[in-house]
Amino acid sequence: MSKEKYHFIGVGGAGMSVVAQLFFARGWQLTGSDQNDSANLKKLRELGIHCWVGTRPQLITSEMTVVYSSAIHPDNPEFAAAKAAGCKFLHRSQALALASADCKFVAVAGAHGKTTTSGMLAQTFSQLGADPSFAVGGVVRHYQTGAHLGKGDYFIAEADESDASFLNYRPQVAIITNIEPDHLDNYGSAEKFEQAFFDFTNCIKPGGTVILCTDDPGCCRLLARLRSPQGAAADQKSKIQMLGYGIKNPPAGLDRFCQVKPQEEEPASVSAEFILGEESTTVRLPMPGQHNLLNAAAVFLAAQVAGFSGSEISQALGDFAGTARRFETKGEVGRIRVIDDYAHHPTEVEALMHQAREAAVTGRVLALFQPHLYSRTRNFASRFASALDLADQVIVCDIFGAREDPIPGVTSQIITDKMQHGSYLPDRDTAARLLAEAAQPGDLILTVGAGDVTAAGAVILRTLEQRFAQ
Repeated sequence: MSKEKYHFIGVGGAGMSVVAQLFFARGWQLTGSDQNDSANLKKLRELGIHCWVGTRPQLITSEMTVVYSSAIHPDNPEFAAAKAAGCKFLHRSQALALASADCKFVAVAGAHGKTTTSGMLAQTFSQLGADPSFAVGGVVRHYQTGAHLGKGDYFIAEADESDASFLNYRPQVAIITNIEPDHLDNYGSAEKFEQAFFDFTNCIKPGGTVILCTDDPGCCRLLARLRSPQGAAADQKSKIQMLGYGIKNPPAGLDRFCQVKPQEEEPASVSAEFILGEESTTVRLPMPGQHNLLNAAAVFLAAQVAGFSGSEISQALGDFAGTARRFETKGEVGRIRVIDDYAHHPTEVEALMHQAREAAVTGRVLALFQPHLYSRTRNFASRFASALDLADQVIVCDIFGAREDPIPGVTSQIITDKMQHGSYLPDRDTAARLLAEAAQPGDLILTVGAGDVTAAGAVILRTLEQRFAQ
């Protein structure tokens, strides 16, 4: 057991709790704190980790290494006490890199799709007998956890681009699902956002592999830059393999390409032919959506790099149980289904609406959307409006600010003002009850967003139960 002591500030967060579990699994000494009690804190306590609610700066000692995320402000009492005591500090990404030392690191990056792809990758490698360690920013339903310390050589993790912390990783394989501008509050411009992904490819170990979705224009621009002799790291790029996947025809510059040819889509499944060179493999996923086929293609290529055959990978992908808060059924009352989803970027919301339309068959799609971050709401209000208008009825509640302070003049109404049939109602639970009252048998109700909107599902189900009990 390591003699070094670690203290996690904000340990109840999805990402931080995963890293804490990995440290604990390695036998390292740690404590943790968070502002609010939660299911994550309860799970950590059940493992035997000493966690507390609130701040206890008096418990911070100089021999501790403090693990923190970008959500922790310098004026946090424990953070300030650690500074005063001369403690060492590790950002969450650095801590994750430490926990994954000596592993074949597979990092999944992209503005969206990371959690589903990394969860799919973790379960697929496990089904194939690789027993990987993984750190996923959501619960992989097959495991009912987002963290696992396996006995195999592989470590699979999401690579968070929001604050450029993914530049702390040194992956053997890097998957980039897309490079759509986001987090402009941090980067300032789309150009700087794309530069971060170019810098991320510099972090790949020599002899490693980058896997790109070439249906995404940002990934295509990155590929062209990587292959350019003027690239800032052209010598490094000559030492890595460049693979691509997509439904559209591939651009030039790839070493190998997986062509995805969609075949059949049903309310609960989707299938396609994956063509890699001369080999064609049929893949059927137990979930709808062409975006999930693209996620599966990234996993297919990563598993091929690891030495598995197409037929083996296809069978494993067919068993994927999904990740929590990704089109997750919360319940059904009176033939009205309630679905929860983490979508918080316009492209994700648009894909979700298409998926919901397919799942609803002849019923309507009703949605409760909670924007995440004031800056994202301001930057993408028009795109959110267009995506949400794909539903039949939408209520948008107040913004979940997370790490941000309010921006004057920025409310959820800047989205609904641009919508044809959306309405703004600040209170989340009142909005949930209204949608439950409006729903009819055969309809599908979505709760959408990266904040606490997931709790609205229970409100909707209770309201439906009361309504149909009458």
